[in-house]
Amino acid sequence: MLATEKHRLSSRMYALPAGGQKEVIELISADRRERFNLDLYRGRRKLLKFTFQNRARQSIRLVRLDLHARHTNPDGEVFTTSHLHVYREGFGLRWAEPVPSDLFTDLADIWKTLYEFMGYCNIVEPPRFQRDLFT
Repeated sequence: MLATEKHRLSSRMYALPAGGQKEVIELISADRRERFNLDLYRGRRKLLKFTFQNRARQSIRLVRLDLHARHTNPDGEVFTTSHLHVYREGFGLRWAEPVPSDLFTDLADIWKTLYEFMGYCNIVEPPRFQRDLFT
C-alpha cells in the first residue's frame, strides 16, 4: 500500500497545523480505487514536534515520521528525538527506527522534510501548501 501511487483529491491550499492541531488531507490512488490520508500534527507545547503519517482505508497506518518526539520500542529501545515508524506485520507502527539520512536530508527544514515524507509515501501529486500560513 505504501508503494501505491497517491494523488491529492483536492486543489485546496493547506497550511501546517497550529500548536495542538491536526490536518487530515485526503488522497486517492491513480486508479481511484483506494483512499488514503496524509495526517499532519503539531505539538501543543513543543511547537517543533511534528508527526507526519500516511494511512490507508481510514485506519491502516502505513508509515509515521515523528520529529522531536520520544518513543520506546517494545524491546525497550528508546528514541529521544526524531524517528520513523514503518508498518510491520503483527506490530503495526509500534516499532521505530532511526530516520534514514539519505531519505530525509535536513530534519531542521520542516518543509523539505514534509516533501521528502510525501515522496517516501509515493504521493506523486502532493497537496498544495501555503507556506506563509506556517507560524
